[in-house]
Amino acid sequence: MRRSLLIALCFSLLALLAAPLGYANGVFQSVTGDVKAATGAAAPVGVARNQQVTPGTTVTTGPGAQTVIRFDDGHTVVLGENTEFRVNQYSFDKDRPQGDNIALQLLKGAMRSVSGLIVSRTRNSFALIVPQATIGIRGTDFMVALVNPAYLSVLQGTIGVSNAAGTAVFSAGANAIVASATTLAASIAASALPASVATTFSNLSSVAIAAAGAVPATGAATGGVTSGMVAAGVAAAGVAAAAASSGGGGQAGGTTTTTTTTTK
Repeated sequence: MRRSLLIALCFSLLALLAAPLGYANGVFQSVTGDVKAATGAAAPVGVARNQQVTPGTTVTTGPGAQTVIRFDDGHTVVLGENTEFRVNQYSFDKDRPQGDNIALQLLKGAMRSVSGLIVSRTRNSFALIVPQATIGIRGTDFMVALVNPAYLSVLQGTIGVSNAAGTAVFSAGANAIVASATTLAASIAASALPASVATTFSNLSSVAIAAAGAVPATGAATGGVTSGMVAAGVAAAGVAAAAASSGGGGQAGGTTTTTTTTTK
């Protein structure tokens, strides 16, 4: 009986280890107020903390709402109220940096973007699309608010803002305006920000962001085995083995191009 139990436990552990890993590309790390998400043509539904976020997902927030999305590489996005945001592309494999790619889109509202491992090792792999421009980054923490025009504020690092008029570069401490898709982004003083934008930026910048790699981006797997499950299985097998050897009686009780990725 004890030998059969040990064999069964060992086979169960092997099955867990052999199962494919199915991690999400990101999760909703926090959700406050009315936050909804839709993938593809599906109808938007309310989200909860630790719910998965994958390429092709559009997230909307209602009045007074806020959410923090953390991706597998540690890249973090904070969405303010009355915002519409889309994950166009996301690809991250810790063993294949050449495949890194993250393309996001802000359709309305405001957001903060804090770069993770992807940008630290593959600088040209990030793009944030807004109606007036495309924003590239280099190890950056920055904010965008769309009130037509677009306003930007850089907290850390450097951003490049490109459109039909060219590319303008802004570093930490800079504020900028992009009037249209055919007007070059220009620096402005903080005092020139509309009051509503200044308040939004203050709220977004006050959100504490964990350093990339400090906390796993995805807290749960959609399938496969977590390290905790492996540890539990090993411990159970060890207990059974000890019982069998000792003879004891122990018992086991926008235009969107969607890509997918496999994380390791």
